[in-house]
Amino acid sequence: MNNKKATILIIVLLIIDQVVKLLVKCNMTLGESIHVAGDWFQIFFIENPGFAYGMQLGNGQWAKLALSLFRLVASGAIGWYIWSLINKQKAPTGVVVGFSMILAGALGNIIDSAFYGLLFSESTFTTVATFLPEGGGYAPLLQGKVVDMLHFPLFTIREMPSWLGWMADADGSWTFFSPVFNIADSYITCAVIYLILFQHKFFK
Repeated sequence: MNNKKATILIIVLLIIDQVVKLLVKCNMTLGESIHVAGDWFQIFFIENPGFAYGMQLGNGQWAKLALSLFRLVASGAIGWYIWSLINKQKAPTGVVVGFSMILAGALGNIIDSAFYGLLFSESTFTTVATFLPEGGGYAPLLQGKVVDMLHFPLFTIREMPSWLGWMADADGSWTFFSPVFNIADSYITCAVIYLILFQHKFFK
C-alpha cells in the first residue's frame, strides 16, 4: 500500500465516522435510544467528555485540554509511523491498514473534542443540538464532547452473587458490555486486535 491509498482509506473512514455522529447529534436527544436488533443492539446517544468507552481523565477543563493535546501528539506520531511503514520498512498491507484505522479513529474523536463545542449548541435530554447556533457553541476549542452511540448490552444478570458485588450496578444487576462507544473507537479496537492476532510476526 502506498501513501495515497493509505490517505484515501483514512479519509473514507473519517467520513463514515463523522456522518454517523452528525446524524445522531442533529437528530437525537441525550439518552434517546433506537433499538436496532432487540435490546442487545441499540443506537443510544450519549456524549463522552473523556477517553474512549466512556472513561475519563480527571475532571475540569485542564484535564480535557491535556487529553485533547495528547490525542493530537499521538495522532502525529501515528501518522509519522505510517509514513515510515510505507516508505522505509515496506510493511505488509495489513499492517498499514491496521495503523491507518487507528489513526482514523484517533482523528475522528479529535474532531469531536476540537470543533463540536464551537459548532453546535449543547445536546440535552429534551432538546436536539443545532448547528451554528446564534449564541455560539457550548464549549471553546478543544473542550467539546465526543459523540457515542453504539450500545451492545448483550445480556443482564439481575442479581449478582455477593462475592461479585463489586461488579454490580446500584440496583444489584450487571450488564455484559455496558459501555457506549462510537465508530472511531471501534476502528481502534478492531485494528489493535487484528494487529496482535494476525500481524504479530511483523513486529518481531
